[in-house]
Order: sequence, then C-alpha cells, then structure tokens
Amino acid sequence: MIYPIVVYGDPVLKRRADEISKGSIDVKALSEDMFETMHAASGIGLAAPQIGKSIRMFVTDASAMEEKEMLDFKKVFINPEIIEEFGNDWTFEEGCLSIPQIREDIVRPEKLRIRYFDENWEEHEEEFEGMKARIIQHEYDHIDGILFTDHITPLRKRLLKSKLTNISKGKIKIDYRIAIPRK
Repeated sequence: MIYPIVVYGDPVLKRRADEISKGSIDVKALSEDMFETMHAASGIGLAAPQIGKSIRMFVTDASAMEEKEMLDFKKVFINPEIIEEFGNDWTFEEGCLSIPQIREDIVRPEKLRIRYFDENWEEHEEEFEGMKARIIQHEYDHIDGILFTDHITPLRKRLLKSKLTNISKGKIKIDYRIAIPRK
C-alpha cells in the first residue's frame, strides 16, 4: 500500500516518535508498505513519521543511486539507537520527501555506529560511513522530530520561509501523493 507523504508543517514531523513493542504491529507488512511508498516517490529513505505514524522505524534503499557500494543498502531499522557519530564532518546537499523542492547543504559526521532491530526482530549493531551514514542520520533525525531544515542557519531558514509555507499549504507540484497538514 502506498501512503501519502506527510509534508512540512504537520506536527507528527516535529515530535519524538515512540518505541515499538515487539508484536504490537506487523513490522514486516509496514516495512513493505514503506518501501513501496518510498519507491513511488523516488526516495532513498523513509521514516514512519513521514507517513503519519509516530513510531521509531525507518527504511532505506539506496539502490537507485546506482553506486556499487549502495546496491546492498536496503534495510529496515526498528527502535534504532545511534551509539556514536565520529570521523570528519562533511557537507552534502540533502533533500526530503516531506520538504519537496528544497535542497540544502547539511554538515554531518562521516561515520556512525548504530544498534537496531530488523523486520524479523533480530538485533544488529553496525558501523556505517559516507552516504550510508548520512541517509541513516537523516532518517534517524525524523524519528527524533528533527528535519534537515533544523540544521540550517536561521538566516537561510528565513529565506526559505515562503517556500516552506507553500509546502505546508500544499501549494507545490510533485509527482507523488502528499498529506497536507490539518489546520
């Protein structure tokens, strides 16, 4: 099932998501729906709050990037915990399905160590670096109620205010379904 993407201005995007109790929801079915939703919107990561579910879960699939090291990066992260971020800070232009048509340079550490459960409730602790780490950091921010625009300067955010307002009102043209924030 393809969900509409919740866009900027909806309170679900600014709230820390809740932990998932094992057996409380069908995480396999939800992860399949999230992958389907993400692919339909040409995304490489999608967090549950972006489909209106305030739970600590996100999916990644960067195979569309067609870079060799990204082809095997299709994962489900349930109740993830970033244990450590390390390495040099690096800047890269990020975008977000919930904030369409806006891209900004964001600085993040190049590496991280994360503990999480997969869709089979198997626990993992892994290190990621480069683009994989960045995708995880971006999606992890979502489950903590942080958007990539929260990482930009106040001046830059003021310059984007009218675009962000238009997004929150649904005044955008994109090729995937969105959920406009309720008034």
